[in-house]
Amino acid sequence: MKRILSCVLAITMAGGLVACSGSDSEVKNYTVSYDGIATGDVSSGVSVHDPSILEVDGTYYIYGSHMTCAKSDDLLNWQKVADGYSKTNSVYGQIYDVADKAFAYSGNKDSIIKTDDGKTHVWAPDVIYNETMEKYVMYYCTTSTFNASNLCFGISDSPEGPFEWQGALIYSGFTNKNIANTDVLDYVDETYAKKNYIKGGAYNYEDYPNAIDPTIFYDKDGRMWMTYGSWSGGIYLLELDSATGKVIHPEADEEKRVDAYFGKKLLGGGHISIEGPYIMYDANTDYYYLFVSYGGLTSNGGYQMRVFRSKTVDGDYVDMNGAFPEKSALHQNFGLKLSGNYKLPSLDKAYMATGHNSAFVDSDGKEYIVYHTRFNDGGEGHSPRVHQVLMNEEGWPCELPYQTQGETVSESGYDKKDVVGRYFVVNQGTDISSDIANPIIVYLNNDGSCEGKEVSGKWEMKDGTYYMTITIDGQDYSGAFCQMKDEAGTDVMTFSAVGNNQSVWGVMYVDK
Repeated sequence: MKRILSCVLAITMAGGLVACSGSDSEVKNYTVSYDGIATGDVSSGVSVHDPSILEVDGTYYIYGSHMTCAKSDDLLNWQKVADGYSKTNSVYGQIYDVADKAFAYSGNKDSIIKTDDGKTHVWAPDVIYNETMEKYVMYYCTTSTFNASNLCFGISDSPEGPFEWQGALIYSGFTNKNIANTDVLDYVDETYAKKNYIKGGAYNYEDYPNAIDPTIFYDKDGRMWMTYGSWSGGIYLLELDSATGKVIHPEADEEKRVDAYFGKKLLGGGHISIEGPYIMYDANTDYYYLFVSYGGLTSNGGYQMRVFRSKTVDGDYVDMNGAFPEKSALHQNFGLKLSGNYKLPSLDKAYMATGHNSAFVDSDGKEYIVYHTRFNDGGEGHSPRVHQVLMNEEGWPCELPYQTQGETVSESGYDKKDVVGRYFVVNQGTDISSDIANPIIVYLNNDGSCEGKEVSGKWEMKDGTYYMTITIDGQDYSGAFCQMKDEAGTDVMTFSAVGNNQSVWGVMYVDK
């Protein structure tokens, strides 16, 4: 957002909505200045790309591409467990003992489909504790090209591995020449496969998925599922057999977008940017939330997080407007954008390309989103981040502006005097670009009005709760207040609200 043209900030107080009455008598400072605001260290101690999270007895593990793993006890400071393509990698290293199997189809220079650069590629792992097998199970992909990949899995008695390779699950990128080296023909006949999966002798990647980015979850009835996919034909869903960890291939149903080999198509297609799917069930809202990332993953690629939701595990997953992107859609118009590129006080660099997230509900009921971010420093270095998420009154997730430092939202709400004042406000918008959402100044006045340099409106708070609503240019947003700490550890009052697939954040320093 370059600026907010007009707004209504609503916080339902006893006595109802208060109309805007113009500026208070005092002179307001609308200049965005960070003078006097301390900046925090943006490092987390590790670099984990595509972080997928697992909690084990109060220790949090994140697993990432390029055979990385780190752990933490506070979701803020991380310690490296493993990193890099090496036989000495304590978490993943066993894969090299069975390289003739694990990389038989894709993932290295000796694969049937060789890697473009001749190097090893093991990407986007996800680890879950399988309650039936009583094992930790890692799902990951080996990949050779932008559409030739192989989903695999391994098991371990420890979240720190080593994970022993168990077999391949789903293949993509095959052609007429090498389809026989997959298990595809075990589930569909050859005529169907060559008519649908293969186009002009090559893989039909616009209609069928790249077998990458697997993540696993239990539904509310205890069944296991895997969602996966990156660009290509979109995001897909398959059920898993909890006794074996393997795929349960469904019966085909064209009307319901169910393929007998690849499973249920959820979103995307036509090789639009959509990847990194992650599904989290929230028992309080009774919704399944499907998180994905759009854009290119480089710092200037517009990488960002979006979310859809559904009452049933297999969809349809829809956004705030009841829609979802299909093949070749203008997908920037679909999905609630949680965050992209933004700058806030206490950040000495703008956060860029915030994406490829996982999410979880902690043992205390708090909900979090876990992702990696790059920075506007001219490089491609990245760092994991964990932000608390609050559900708004309508059951949509609102990401808090700063990484978690143990904050707890007040269930009974906040006093009016604690939420009025001068806010740095950013709107994440819905664009997919390298633009940075920079803050403007908006005052929430004691008389119920709000104003900025080009902003006027009104505000309101729901009595006895942390819920709040915001209207910008006639568009309603609904969210929450939460007192927390910024990146430098300074206490701030914040709000996060969503509407029309956009996220709006506000940050107030009491003495600024």
